[in-house]
Amino acid sequence: MSNQKRTTLALAAALAGSVVVAGAPAAHAEVVDVNYQCVTPIGPKGAVSPIDIKSVESGDGHKLTMSFRKGVSSSPVELGKGAMNPSAVIELGGAEQGKVQVTGPANSEAIPANTPIKISDLSGTYTPKKSGKVTFTAGVLTIKALGTTTTCTPKNNPGPSLELDVQAAGGSSDGGSTDGGSSGGAATGGSTGGASGGGELPRTGPLDSAAALGTLGGTVLLSGAAGVLWLTRRGQRSAG
Repeated sequence: MSNQKRTTLALAAALAGSVVVAGAPAAHAEVVDVNYQCVTPIGPKGAVSPIDIKSVESGDGHKLTMSFRKGVSSSPVELGKGAMNPSAVIELGGAEQGKVQVTGPANSEAIPANTPIKISDLSGTYTPKKSGKVTFTAGVLTIKALGTTTTCTPKNNPGPSLELDVQAAGGSSDGGSTDGGSSGGAATGGSTGGASGGGELPRTGPLDSAAALGTLGGTVLLSGAAGVLWLTRRGQRSAG
């Protein structure tokens, strides 16, 4: 292989790689310190916890996982195994506004009194309704334990822990309308054909044309056979 051909192939491969990278969905994540101030049954408490939010594509949506690096509150009494149930909201920004509810399992081990409550990973599903760059920011955390509710609110106006370039469920304004437009176009074509053809059945492809030709051929064949039979009988009558 000549040097010129090798150079050409190398350039083509590099361009193809650039296209793949450019087409990959953009994502940016970072751990953000969130200053949670909590309203508890025994008074206000607070703590700063680093928060990160991860995303994994799941069908038309994204499974979000919110992780707490440190505990944000404490209990004056021991919380037995399974006594504490956490949940939170993730605030959406950018191309789409709203909230995503995330929940997690109850504590798998007892939590001693007056020690930081370690929050398990919280997860939920986000299904995009709009296309574009969407940010995900830690919101209000709720802890339910022993019949009480503790609400923890971010007070330091934290920045997003995650940013994704998403497409609306069913595709973006380009891809989605391509699929939807195709099916919609077929339906439109059918109704248009019905209106213009005075009730004519729509023809949808080469198989229908083949079937129509087969039917026509069968009709011609039967007509030809009938004609031959009629001529034969007429000849017999004339001879008689």
